[in-house]
Amino acid sequence: MSSDTGTGTTIENAAPGEIPGILADPPWEQAARRPKPAKPKEPEARVVDGLEPPPGLAVSWAPGQREKWAATKLYLSSSNDLDRLIDEYVADQRSMYPPTEASMFAGGPEDRIRPLLAEWRVRYVTPSFFRYLKPTVARYELEARDAMLHCAGIDAPAAGSALLPYLDAEVALLMADWMFRLKTAQDFTQAYFRQHGLDAVPFLVPDAVGKRRPPRRKATAALALVAEEHGLDAVVKAARVHGDEAADIVAEALSAGAPVADVQKKPAEGPPKPPKLPWLDVAALPRPVLRGSGRALPPAATANLVSLLALSSGDEPYEGLAEVFELCKPGSLAALAWAVFEAWRAAREPSRNGWVLAQLAWLGDDETVRRLTPVIRVWPGRSGHAKAVRGLEVLTAIGTDTALIHLDGIARKVKFTGLREAARRAIAGVAKARGLTSEQLADRLVPDFGLDAEGGLHLAYGPRGFRVAFDEQLRPLVTDDSGKLRKALPKPGVKDDPELAPAAHKRFAALKKDVRTIAADQVTRLETAMVTGRRWTPEEFRAYFAGHPLIWHIARRLVWLAGDRAFRIAEDRTLADVEDAAFTLPDAAEVGIAHPLHLGGRLGAWAEVFADYEITQPFPQLGRAVHALADGERGSSRLARFEGVTVPTGKVLGLTRHGWERGAPQDNGIEHEISLRVAGGRWVVIDLDPGIAVGAIDVFPEQTLRRVMIGTRSFAFGSEEGDRRFGELDSVTASELLATLTDLSTK
Repeated sequence: MSSDTGTGTTIENAAPGEIPGILADPPWEQAARRPKPAKPKEPEARVVDGLEPPPGLAVSWAPGQREKWAATKLYLSSSNDLDRLIDEYVADQRSMYPPTEASMFAGGPEDRIRPLLAEWRVRYVTPSFFRYLKPTVARYELEARDAMLHCAGIDAPAAGSALLPYLDAEVALLMADWMFRLKTAQDFTQAYFRQHGLDAVPFLVPDAVGKRRPPRRKATAALALVAEEHGLDAVVKAARVHGDEAADIVAEALSAGAPVADVQKKPAEGPPKPPKLPWLDVAALPRPVLRGSGRALPPAATANLVSLLALSSGDEPYEGLAEVFELCKPGSLAALAWAVFEAWRAAREPSRNGWVLAQLAWLGDDETVRRLTPVIRVWPGRSGHAKAVRGLEVLTAIGTDTALIHLDGIARKVKFTGLREAARRAIAGVAKARGLTSEQLADRLVPDFGLDAEGGLHLAYGPRGFRVAFDEQLRPLVTDDSGKLRKALPKPGVKDDPELAPAAHKRFAALKKDVRTIAADQVTRLETAMVTGRRWTPEEFRAYFAGHPLIWHIARRLVWLAGDRAFRIAEDRTLADVEDAAFTLPDAAEVGIAHPLHLGGRLGAWAEVFADYEITQPFPQLGRAVHALADGERGSSRLARFEGVTVPTGKVLGLTRHGWERGAPQDNGIEHEISLRVAGGRWVVIDLDPGIAVGAIDVFPEQTLRRVMIGTRSFAFGSEEGDRRFGELDSVTASELLATLTDLSTK
């Protein structure tokens, strides 16, 4: 019997004896054949139904807690702006930007805010919203309770800690529920019961001795936590406010010896059941192919494989699947994994299907990496930051050079700061595991793509052939057998070899795609190395630049330094000085890319050499503009010549492509600064007015550069002066900074 593998190729189905056992007889079918054990009858619990918790509301602060919350730093508008915001809020009673609204309630004038608290119900929240809840509680105590309950209802893990001082039945039972259900709420819920201790017991007892099982388990878990702190006898004594029988039931439950962690455990799970995947048409998926026979898994076995992938948890596939992966051809497994991923995306990425990304990590290959990377890059812009970070984990787990190249590309050049930082951390982790820095790892990640010693590739079509080389931007250049330059590699024709020509054309397409992926990053990386003064050993220089079949196309178009002596890589890969004499690289030299300031009076001579040889540079080096600080600027922490200039917001955002980082959003979701890290732990910070509106950059289309300052990272938004001096910068760093600021401020 034959089967369509889903790739348009018909392959014979595997024989029954070839199918891995876990796919031929999956766990749920084995379980169905086993006799079910008799379920032991649980003893009937003693209950006292109808008890009511004590009435009333109270606030009970831990020592120093209120003072600490009241001292939370607030980012507030001026008093006039606060009055205006309150007027707008009162006028239409609709939610404004959540952090603005929350800061207004936390820091606005009490006589105006207090009457509004009882009805305050924000409609949605953002991460920066929650910082204002605790100071609001410290200021208004019970008057803020209902508003805090509402916020906690929107996001319990983020807002629930604002309820810590409140001691009443509703809050105590909410805390018990969250402690039992939510892993993300463990810290503050356990802190609640430690803070209130025995005072919380009377609120928990009615549920702990009641008839309904879920509330009973949750309240008992909370009582057990209190008993750990204060002892069983003290808890039982506090429970007697509800009568001796209720206290005795509490004593029996807690004496059973189940600590809080055990009470929260789910009951032991039975045999697995095939998951329901309504968004996935399993019959349409490509079928994995066995290595040994070349036959495909039958439809039923493929369906069982997908079910076991879906049942996998965490970072490990279901037990027994490792053997399946070994028995199947990797490419066919990667095709299955990608088809599952595409079906999931087509269904609008239904939640609670984390296994879809996990199976890409287990089964994916380099083609998976090429397809997944563009998806990762756009996810954050579609409210998918968490998925994008998980995608980075997939690239890291696949771990091939291609995967790491794409991961490094995201770390260097993606517009979403959070994703870029996550990628940098991932690259740093891989580098550390190999005993390297991130930059050293990047040197080693550039593949040779099978290029020959001259940095090119011959593609045979049979009766004709073509040669591929690369220009200074690593763009492919195709020439035919006569040396004539062609616009592109032609498609195979009827006279070409029917096997060689399609294979060569396919190889060129993959080569072009992979080189295009790394080309811009490599040029940017080397320009950054010139600006930052990075150095290599002679061995590293030969291995990763002069001797590398791809990168040497860039390297030979630059002037290099060995100590204070400049040289270039000639067309035959020998080294030459400015007089075109042979240059010997000293064994102990530190090799770097020359900045024009390093060349001094030899700059013009080097420019003539490159002009004579018609060498086009990959980025401005010899013709690069240089700048210097004015005498009065060297001893200052400010660059006054750029202050007060108004520029388009888009130009400010463009700085992020050159290593600048946008500041954290402040009040109203406005980013008031953009900064650049320079050598010696210093930061150059531009104070922006009115600032960049997060998610709505067109709100303020222009920015005034209010202050341009230098200091340590401890100085930031709101500072009038930096704590360092611009004269501390080396001449290259100062020149590059001034060039950036000149370009920014020039219309």
